[in-house]
Amino acid sequence: MKINPFHHTKNQHKKLLQLKNKPLKKGNGIFNRYKNPVLTANHIPLHWRYDLNEKTNPFMMERISVNAAFNSGAIKWKDKYVLVVRVEGADRKSFFAIAESPNGIDHFEFWEKPIVIPQIQDHPDTNVYDMRLTQHEDGWIYGIFCTERKDPKAPQGDTSSAIANAGIVRTKDLLHWDRLPDLVSNTGQQRNVVLHPEYVNGKYALYTRPQDGFIDIGAGGGIGFGYVDNMENPIVKEEKIIQNKKYHTVYELKNGQGPAPIKTDKGWLHLAHGVRNTAAGLRYTLYMFMTDLHDLTKVTHHPAGYFMAPNYKETLGDVSNVLFCNGWIKDDDGKVYIYYASSDTRMHVALSDVDRLLDYVMNTPEDKFTSSGSVENILELIEKNKGLY
Repeated sequence: MKINPFHHTKNQHKKLLQLKNKPLKKGNGIFNRYKNPVLTANHIPLHWRYDLNEKTNPFMMERISVNAAFNSGAIKWKDKYVLVVRVEGADRKSFFAIAESPNGIDHFEFWEKPIVIPQIQDHPDTNVYDMRLTQHEDGWIYGIFCTERKDPKAPQGDTSSAIANAGIVRTKDLLHWDRLPDLVSNTGQQRNVVLHPEYVNGKYALYTRPQDGFIDIGAGGGIGFGYVDNMENPIVKEEKIIQNKKYHTVYELKNGQGPAPIKTDKGWLHLAHGVRNTAAGLRYTLYMFMTDLHDLTKVTHHPAGYFMAPNYKETLGDVSNVLFCNGWIKDDDGKVYIYYASSDTRMHVALSDVDRLLDYVMNTPEDKFTSSGSVENILELIEKNKGLY
């Protein structure tokens, strides 16, 4: 009897998709991590990777290999938890694909096909990644992503210099995506651009991250804020930096908005990433801050340090020591599902709720930016705890 060599692969894939996830016992009172990643390269559908015809693929080899599944936008859609995943192939090209879960914690499965992003005529994307999703009050779901193209001004022989900008698509069903013009700004390259979910003074509001170069931010940096009159002609004329990089912090080298902020009765909750340099290379962590409910440029609370950093297993991967988040979902019951990627390799979920996040942001001491200031914060807490321990 001939044994189909693909049978074992199919069974293993099925088991992976049906794997139950469990919260880790050790928590910090702010959020709970879960034991298993919610998505990995192994979750990619088999019919995307294998030629299933034994005549043309007698050894059942993987014809199109996938390197990673990470940096996902997130949205609640038709009672399902939906991620727009950055999938990176072995060829280094990234593309977007949708995976959904019935509970937001496990059983994520990809839709039948990847997303087809329309191209801008005579200016195609070389690579696309890190889509932020915003369900805007105008009725559209917008996806803003990084579009990367080779720098036309690069010296001959330089095959790595690139230009990054914010590509924009929108949809009403997550199936058909309309391409809009790329963002236009006067502040250099743009990555980590996020659309605010509501009109502000009748305009579209954007969180930006201007930088001079593709990797090095130069004189730029910080989380900016600007307005666009019309998304069909997305021009940001002025940007105000609302959350800047600062020496000897977790965001001293660069920082950027994660997903669109969550509206609460106390203000807007923001999740961002901060980058610092170490002897082992760049370290990406997540941090939070809150802006005024009516003045979005006014930061009202900013806890010191990181909100979440990679644990040991999460430090390992394609690009080590990185946590990155560009998607979270607030449920009607107040639960917040934080979808974060580790080391540019896989997707995880952490679970919190609005009340906990508000408590964390509003009651955690702010950074005093010196060692002695950090000790002052500890001494204040010790004094407050007198007689309680």
